Amino acid sequence: MAKNKQKQTEQEVEEVVAEEATQNQETQEVVVETEETSKPEKQAKPSTPAQKDKTQKTQDNKKQKDKKPSKVGKKVKETVSELKKVNWPTFGQVCKKTGVVLAVVLIFAVVLFGIDRLLSWLFGLLTGI
Repeated sequence: MAKNKQKQTEQEVEEVVAEEATQNQETQEVVVETEETSKPEKQAKPSTPAQKDKTQKTQDNKKQKDKKPSKVGKKVKETVSELKKVNWPTFGQVCKKTGVVLAVVLIFAVVLFGIDRLLSWLFGLLTGI
């Protein structure tokens, strides 16, 4: 059962990666088409340092916009590779460990109940209620 869930998760992640790749290819094709159809523009040389900073900032912004889809795809790929490295427990192991946890909780509940009753009895003796 756990293996089926793992396979489903891997398939879902692979689908997301495929969708991201498809979207990235589509945006690249649109960029190529617009570059081919547009005429190259002559850019005026900035005469002041402030203008140089502005042109540099706009170029940096364009570069950052281009990198965003690839970061998401890269992160998804890293996540998938890490999930493949995980040693998932079997259903039997999970059931055994759950039983141990429930048994320990039950034992502590009984011990705390006993301590509570003992202290209540002693308090009753002291106060005479």
